[in-house]
Amino acid sequence: MTWVNAIVQGILLGGLYALFACGLSLMFGVMRIVNLAHGDLAVLAAFLAYSVMSATPLGAFWAVVVVVPVFAAFGYGLQRGLFQRSLAISPLSTLLVTFGLSVVIQNLLLQIYSADTRALDIGSLVSEGLRINANISLSYLALITFGLAIVVIVALQVFLSRSRTGRIMRAASDDQEAATLVGADSRHVYAVATAIAFATVALAGLMFAMRSSFDPSMGPSRLIFAFEAVVIGGLGSLWGTLLGGMVLGLAQTLGAQLDPTLLLLSGHIIFLAVLAFRPQGLIPARRLA
Repeated sequence: MTWVNAIVQGILLGGLYALFACGLSLMFGVMRIVNLAHGDLAVLAAFLAYSVMSATPLGAFWAVVVVVPVFAAFGYGLQRGLFQRSLAISPLSTLLVTFGLSVVIQNLLLQIYSADTRALDIGSLVSEGLRINANISLSYLALITFGLAIVVIVALQVFLSRSRTGRIMRAASDDQEAATLVGADSRHVYAVATAIAFATVALAGLMFAMRSSFDPSMGPSRLIFAFEAVVIGGLGSLWGTLLGGMVLGLAQTLGAQLDPTLLLLSGHIIFLAVLAFRPQGLIPARRLA
């Protein structure tokens, strides 16, 4: 039964990794930007929620309502003011810009909050769960996170396929010049994509902060998990991010079941195996879908 529990926990953990990976996949799929500050943005969202909760009587879930829209607006402005200019120069410049943003965020958080760990207080929900039997228990928070991952992916899928902005976004990801010729404002489309990506990474950062402590140095590890989930699932595939997150989560929990020291290593090994034998990912896609 312990192996069954490890499988269940791995699948639920995959929902969190899928949330982290959605924004990274969207930005790469639409703009071909690999956002190296992705993990640090998640940590920044967690600290912003911590500050909101400390300064107001709002609880953690109300802090989500505040922080996610703020991050969406931040992403829109950052794309129009910074990322768009770097895109006009070269793809390499966007890597340098996002790397610089990562360094700035980490040092800013260290300056303001120090290196101490923090946690978002959600009361007894952090330890409550649905007990199936003596060996299997499903955390309510993990179930909520997994459900949110599915809701976000379905919402993005509907947005990209049904809305006018979403269809223009997909067209711009295939051929920016052709999309511009038919009247698309690529700068606005890219900014909307970045706003959505920032909103999803903020949500991922908050869900992570509700289940674990966090500190300013945790950004790079969140980026690695998101990147691995994207690559395993398949670049440009939103459902691939969910599958990739689940595979990564399963690898970690099953590895830890064999030996606790294999928790992280087993996930990295699966990632390298996919790169070696199926570099297109488990669900490859030619365009964002």
